[in-house]
Amino acid sequence: MPDHAEYWEARYQEAQTGWDLNGPTPALQAAAEAFPKDARILIPGCGLGWDGEALHRRGYTEVYLSDWAPSTKTQFLERVPDFSPDRFITGDFFSWAADEAVHGQFDCILECTFYCAIPPVMRANYARAMERLLRPGGQLLGLLFTFPLTEEGPPFGGSVEEYQARFSAPFQLDQLGPNPLSIASRAEKEVFFCATLQPS
Repeated sequence: MPDHAEYWEARYQEAQTGWDLNGPTPALQAAAEAFPKDARILIPGCGLGWDGEALHRRGYTEVYLSDWAPSTKTQFLERVPDFSPDRFITGDFFSWAADEAVHGQFDCILECTFYCAIPPVMRANYARAMERLLRPGGQLLGLLFTFPLTEEGPPFGGSVEEYQARFSAPFQLDQLGPNPLSIASRAEKEVFFCATLQPS
Protein backbone atom coordinates (compact mmCIF):
# COMPACT_ATOMS: atom_id res chain seq x y z
CA MET A 1 0.00 0.00 0.00
CA PRO A 2 1.40 3.48 -0.82
CA ASP A 3 1.91 6.31 1.66
CA HIS A 4 -0.97 6.09 4.14
CA ALA A 5 -2.02 9.75 4.02
CA GLU A 6 -1.80 9.89 0.23
CA TYR A 7 -3.72 6.64 -0.20
CA TRP A 8 -6.56 7.52 2.17
CA GLU A 9 -6.83 11.11 0.98
CA ALA A 10 -7.29 9.80 -2.57
CA ARG A 11 -10.02 7.45 -1.38
CA TYR A 12 -11.93 10.35 0.17
CA GLN A 13 -11.37 12.65 -2.80
CA GLU A 14 -12.70 9.95 -5.14
CA ALA A 15 -15.59 9.09 -2.78
CA GLN A 16 -14.39 5.47 -2.53
CA THR A 17 -15.54 5.16 1.07
CA GLY A 18 -17.72 2.09 1.20
CA TRP A 19 -16.93 1.61 4.89
CA ASP A 20 -18.47 4.96 5.82
CA LEU A 21 -21.82 4.56 7.61
CA ASN A 22 -22.84 8.20 7.20
CA GLY A 23 -23.62 8.10 10.90
CA PRO A 24 -22.34 6.76 14.23
CA THR A 25 -21.62 3.10 14.97
CA PRO A 26 -24.31 1.69 17.30
CA ALA A 27 -21.94 -0.55 19.27
CA LEU A 28 -19.46 2.24 19.95
CA GLN A 29 -22.13 4.65 21.07
CA ALA A 30 -23.54 2.04 23.45
CA ALA A 31 -20.08 1.21 24.82
CA ALA A 32 -19.31 4.87 25.50
CA GLU A 33 -22.19 5.02 27.97
CA ALA A 34 -19.98 3.22 30.50
CA PHE A 35 -17.68 6.25 30.66
CA PRO A 36 -18.29 9.60 32.35
CA LYS A 37 -18.81 12.66 30.17
CA ASP A 38 -15.35 13.98 31.06
CA ALA A 39 -13.53 10.76 30.11
CA ARG A 40 -10.74 11.35 27.63
CA ILE A 41 -11.73 9.31 24.57
CA LEU A 42 -9.66 8.75 21.41
CA ILE A 43 -11.01 7.44 18.10
CA PRO A 44 -8.09 6.59 15.77
CA GLY A 45 -8.76 6.17 12.07
CA CYS A 46 -12.02 8.01 12.64
CA GLY A 47 -12.72 8.82 8.99
CA LEU A 48 -15.35 11.52 8.73
CA GLY A 49 -15.79 11.41 12.48
CA TRP A 50 -19.41 10.36 12.87
CA ASP A 51 -18.79 8.67 16.21
CA GLY A 52 -16.81 11.62 17.50
CA GLU A 53 -19.55 14.00 16.43
CA ALA A 54 -22.22 11.92 18.18
CA LEU A 55 -20.23 11.79 21.42
CA HIS A 56 -19.52 15.51 21.27
CA ARG A 57 -23.20 16.28 20.79
CA ARG A 58 -24.06 13.96 23.70
CA GLY A 59 -21.93 16.09 26.00
CA TYR A 60 -18.60 14.23 26.07
CA THR A 61 -16.08 17.00 26.60
CA GLU A 62 -12.74 15.25 26.00
CA VAL A 63 -13.11 13.58 22.60
CA TYR A 64 -10.02 13.30 20.37
CA LEU A 65 -10.01 12.14 16.76
CA SER A 66 -7.29 11.01 14.37
CA ASP A 67 -7.14 10.14 10.70
CA TRP A 68 -4.54 9.90 7.96
CA ALA A 69 -6.48 11.98 5.43
CA PRO A 70 -6.50 15.79 5.89
CA SER A 71 -9.87 16.24 4.20
CA THR A 72 -11.61 14.21 6.92
CA LYS A 73 -10.83 16.98 9.41
CA THR A 74 -12.02 19.67 7.03
CA GLN A 75 -15.34 17.94 6.42
CA PHE A 76 -15.80 17.16 10.11
CA LEU A 77 -15.25 20.75 11.22
CA GLU A 78 -17.74 21.96 8.64
CA ARG A 79 -20.35 19.77 10.35
CA VAL A 80 -19.18 20.40 13.90
CA PRO A 81 -17.78 23.94 14.01
CA ASP A 82 -17.72 24.08 17.82
CA PHE A 83 -15.30 21.13 18.06
CA SER A 84 -11.73 22.15 18.94
CA PRO A 85 -9.55 21.74 15.80
CA ASP A 86 -6.58 20.82 17.99
CA ARG A 87 -8.38 17.64 19.00
CA PHE A 88 -8.56 16.29 15.45
CA ILE A 89 -5.10 15.02 14.56
CA THR A 90 -4.26 14.29 10.94
CA GLY A 91 -1.22 12.56 9.45
CA ASP A 92 0.86 9.66 10.73
CA PHE A 93 -0.94 8.22 13.74
CA PHE A 94 2.01 6.12 14.83
CA SER A 95 4.41 9.08 14.86
CA TRP A 96 1.90 11.06 16.93
CA ALA A 97 1.41 8.12 19.31
CA ALA A 98 5.17 7.90 19.85
CA ASP A 99 5.23 11.38 21.41
CA GLU A 100 5.68 11.04 25.16
CA ALA A 101 3.39 14.04 25.69
CA VAL A 102 0.36 11.89 24.84
CA HIS A 103 1.40 8.74 26.68
CA GLY A 104 -1.00 7.61 29.38
CA GLN A 105 -3.48 10.32 28.45
CA PHE A 106 -6.59 8.36 27.48
CA ASP A 107 -9.28 6.61 29.48
CA CYS A 108 -10.79 4.93 26.43
CA ILE A 109 -9.80 4.23 22.83
CA LEU A 110 -12.60 3.27 20.46
CA GLU A 111 -11.67 0.92 17.61
CA CYS A 112 -13.73 0.72 14.44
CA THR A 113 -12.18 0.01 11.01
CA PHE A 114 -8.72 1.28 11.94
CA TYR A 115 -7.08 -2.03 12.86
CA CYS A 116 -8.37 -3.60 9.64
CA ALA A 117 -7.13 -0.66 7.55
CA ILE A 118 -3.44 -0.88 8.41
CA PRO A 119 -1.16 -3.51 6.83
CA PRO A 120 -1.08 -6.65 8.99
CA VAL A 121 2.68 -6.26 9.52
CA MET A 122 1.87 -3.11 11.53
CA ARG A 123 -0.52 -4.77 13.95
CA ALA A 124 2.11 -5.27 16.63
CA ASN A 125 2.87 -1.53 16.34
CA TYR A 126 -0.84 -0.86 16.81
CA ALA A 127 -0.96 -2.81 20.07
CA ARG A 128 2.15 -1.03 21.39
CA ALA A 129 0.71 2.37 20.46
CA MET A 130 -2.52 1.64 22.31
CA GLU A 131 -0.55 0.49 25.35
CA ARG A 132 1.37 3.78 25.37
CA LEU A 133 -1.69 6.00 24.90
CA LEU A 134 -3.93 4.46 27.56
CA ARG A 135 -3.62 5.22 31.24
CA PRO A 136 -3.37 2.14 33.51
CA GLY A 137 -6.89 0.77 33.78
CA GLY A 138 -7.88 2.44 30.51
CA GLN A 139 -9.80 0.44 27.95
CA LEU A 140 -9.40 -0.30 24.26
CA LEU A 141 -12.73 -1.45 22.89
CA GLY A 142 -14.70 -1.70 19.70
CA LEU A 143 -15.11 -3.89 16.66
CA LEU A 144 -12.78 -6.23 14.78
CA PHE A 145 -13.47 -8.15 11.59
CA THR A 146 -13.44 -11.95 11.53
CA PHE A 147 -13.33 -12.70 7.82
CA PRO A 148 -10.16 -14.52 6.66
CA LEU A 149 -6.89 -12.60 6.59
CA THR A 150 -5.41 -12.51 3.09
CA GLU A 151 -3.01 -10.22 1.22
CA GLU A 152 -5.99 -8.42 -0.30
CA GLY A 153 -7.02 -5.29 1.47
CA PRO A 154 -7.72 -2.96 3.06
CA PRO A 155 -9.83 -4.00 4.79
CA PHE A 156 -7.70 -6.84 6.11
CA GLY A 157 -9.36 -9.65 8.04
CA GLY A 158 -8.45 -11.42 11.23
CA SER A 159 -9.55 -14.08 13.67
CA VAL A 160 -10.61 -14.54 17.27
CA GLU A 161 -7.39 -16.50 17.87
CA GLU A 162 -5.30 -13.60 16.60
CA TYR A 163 -7.12 -11.10 18.79
CA GLN A 164 -6.79 -13.30 21.86
CA ALA A 165 -3.03 -13.34 21.35
CA ARG A 166 -2.69 -9.71 20.29
CA PHE A 167 -4.55 -8.27 23.26
CA SER A 168 -3.03 -10.40 25.99
CA ALA A 169 -0.55 -9.00 28.54
CA PRO A 170 -0.18 -6.13 29.29
CA PHE A 171 -3.86 -6.07 28.38
CA GLN A 172 -6.58 -8.12 30.00
CA LEU A 173 -9.11 -9.20 27.38
CA ASP A 174 -12.40 -8.71 29.18
CA GLN A 175 -14.75 -9.37 26.27
CA LEU A 176 -14.48 -10.87 22.79
CA GLY A 177 -17.62 -12.12 21.12
CA PRO A 178 -20.56 -11.45 18.81
CA ASN A 179 -21.74 -7.89 18.32
CA PRO A 180 -25.52 -7.78 18.85
CA LEU A 181 -25.57 -4.24 17.45
CA SER A 182 -23.92 -5.05 14.11
CA ILE A 183 -25.25 -3.24 11.08
CA ALA A 184 -26.72 -5.61 8.50
CA SER A 185 -23.76 -5.57 6.09
CA ARG A 186 -21.33 -6.56 8.87
CA ALA A 187 -23.47 -9.08 10.74
CA GLU A 188 -21.51 -12.23 11.63
CA LYS A 189 -18.34 -10.66 10.17
CA GLU A 190 -17.17 -8.86 13.29
CA VAL A 191 -16.73 -9.24 17.02
CA PHE A 192 -16.96 -6.76 19.85
CA PHE A 193 -13.97 -6.65 22.18
CA CYS A 194 -12.88 -4.85 25.30
CA ALA A 195 -9.30 -4.95 26.61
CA THR A 196 -8.15 -3.23 29.81
CA LEU A 197 -4.56 -2.06 30.22
CA GLN A 198 -3.19 -3.59 33.40
CA PRO A 199 -0.98 -1.56 35.76
CA SER A 200 2.71 -2.28 35.23
